[in-house]
Order: sequence, then C-alpha cells, then structure tokens
Amino acid sequence: MKLKYLLFLLITISFLFSCSEDNDITTPRNLEEYINVNSGRELDEVIACAASADGSTSTTYIFYYPIDGATDIRYYETEATDVDENDFSNYRREALTSSDVFGGKLQQFTRSDSEEAWCIVTYLTDGKLHKSNPIRLKNDTNSTVWEEEVTIDQTESLMPKFTWSDFDTTDNAIYFQVISDEDDEFISGTYTYDQYFQFYDTSNVVLNINTTTPEDLVADATYNFTLMAVSEDNWVNLVIENSFIVQ
Repeated sequence: MKLKYLLFLLITISFLFSCSEDNDITTPRNLEEYINVNSGRELDEVIACAASADGSTSTTYIFYYPIDGATDIRYYETEATDVDENDFSNYRREALTSSDVFGGKLQQFTRSDSEEAWCIVTYLTDGKLHKSNPIRLKNDTNSTVWEEEVTIDQTESLMPKFTWSDFDTTDNAIYFQVISDEDDEFISGTYTYDQYFQFYDTSNVVLNINTTTPEDLVADATYNFTLMAVSEDNWVNLVIENSFIVQ
C-alpha cells in the first residue's frame, strides 16, 4: 500500500509540474510576448509620461490617459537604461499601484525605486492593443522641477491666458496644460508647442484630450492650472501648479 501511495504521489507531482511548465510557456513573460499573444488586435497608442515626485528621487509618477473602455492596464519596465528601448523583450511587467488624477480623466502608477529605467504602459480596448512610447525615467539624473509661478492674463473675461517659463529646464519638446476645478475635477486638457495657452482658444493646440468643448469658466470661481513640460522621451522636466480666480 505504501509503495502504491508513493507512486501515485510521484505521478501527481509530475503532472502538476508539467501543467505549471505549460502555463509558463503560454503566459507572456515580457512585453514582446504579450504583443505577440495579442497579434490579432490592431496596435494603437497610449498617451503617457512620467515625473519624479516633488523633492524625491525615489518616487516616480507614471501618468497615462485611459480612453473609455480601457481594460487590462499594465506597466512594463526594463532592468536598466542601457538597453534598446525599442526591443520589447527587455520589458518585464511590474505590479504598481494605480490611482486617479484629475477626477479619473488621467491615472497614474506610483513607482518607489531610485534606479532609473525605461517603461511602457499598455491597455486593451475592443479589438485593439494600446501601447505608449518608451518613457525614460530620469528620477535621479534629471529630477522633475516643481514650481508655482505662471503669468495669468485675464484681459478677456472668462478666457484667462497662461504664459510660463521653462525655469532653466531644457529638452522640452511639448507642453501639457490641464484646467481643473477647485476639487481638482478635470475641465480641459491640451498640448501646445508654445509656452502659452488661452482658455478656450485651440488655435495653437496640437493635441487635445477633451472629448467635447469644455463649459465656460465661472466668474469669481477658483480653478487650478497644471503645466507639464515634456521631453521627447516622455520625461516631465517641469511641473507648474497654481490656483486662480476667474475674472
């Protein structure tokens, strides 16, 4: 009886081990394999960038815009920066905490690690696999500058014009502006190449995440202005945050 039990146990362990091996083969272990598994889907983009926390080189925020219907949102990262960022086999999935930004219009992963790397955000929608461009994390070598100063010209009623400085940051390829209400709920999100934006004039807007035209601002109400100066490799060199009262 003991011999039969031992043989049964060995066969069971062997079977379970074999199943485990099969699952390991079919489960994507890196971004390249994940893309291959979803080869039947159309490849699309994710708008994403990253910034180090104010005064910290060990906390990084990876911001991304999840369009309606986004599911299976994933974060992938390389082990170092000295790799080919366009070789997706270098990216391994990491489990990071995600939270809402601007009332959920954007979301962010929070990364606690002082080491630098490349990262990519992905998610699925109906028939599509969305993937961000590689993001170069520079939390140690080029920490994000956080400022408050922005010039607000309210000559035109209910249409404030925001103008900002680079605060000695360089390599800024594009500027992302967000207007939110006093509770930080999203109102408007736009991108410009210029160092100014007027609400709501889209004549110099090159990318817009608003699905509809925002409602007019309300006189004497308090709003928040957020600016991100983003490099070509999607690192946020500068963040400006300021509240203002509409005139």
